[in-house]
Amino acid sequence: MERAIVVDSGNIEIARRSSLLMPLLRIARQQDATAGLTVGALFQGLQDRSFGWAIMVFSLITLLPLPPGSSLITALPVLVTTAQFALGYRRLHLPRRLERQRIDSRKFRRSIIRVRPVARRLEGILRPRLTSLYTRGNEQLLGVALFLTAFALFLPVPFSGWFPAIALFVSGVGLVERDGVVSLAGLILGLLSVALTIALLLSFAAGAEVLIEQGG
Repeated sequence: MERAIVVDSGNIEIARRSSLLMPLLRIARQQDATAGLTVGALFQGLQDRSFGWAIMVFSLITLLPLPPGSSLITALPVLVTTAQFALGYRRLHLPRRLERQRIDSRKFRRSIIRVRPVARRLEGILRPRLTSLYTRGNEQLLGVALFLTAFALFLPVPFSGWFPAIALFVSGVGLVERDGVVSLAGLILGLLSVALTIALLLSFAAGAEVLIEQGG
């Protein structure tokens, strides 16, 4: 997904970057027309098991239009991925059961469309920079922060799911493109989402305590 340099009459132009989300949309359409979309088929189509793509894909799955509380299931792959990243794995290893898990391709495409405005803004600024963030030790620290964000996503706290999912998506894009600035932006969003989740949990706990006292 690099920009192509075009030379025309001595002028150098940079062609527009291909969409970050196009490979995902293409695979979803192809699989929908055949045997159906699974997690394993999605990564096979991408020909990539990097943590960046995995975090992008699994954060999109958590944005599927599903009943409240579904994050307890949809966020599990993100937890597995970010845990492996934090532990220093060099390549993503998915359980076979997860690889066989089916995804509703229409709902998945809807999730992609929901984050398209975010992706378009990122496409205009992406480039390799601050690559020192991706040394082994720093990547593990980043993985710990992303795991905390994924855990905030995992908790079925009302009004908090969208925020950590977007933070993880942005961080995943930064990892794919080796753009440390974008990864850090996602990290900051992630830590803010963790703080928001904690604040909501404390608020709900305080509200429940008041109701118990009134009931007593």
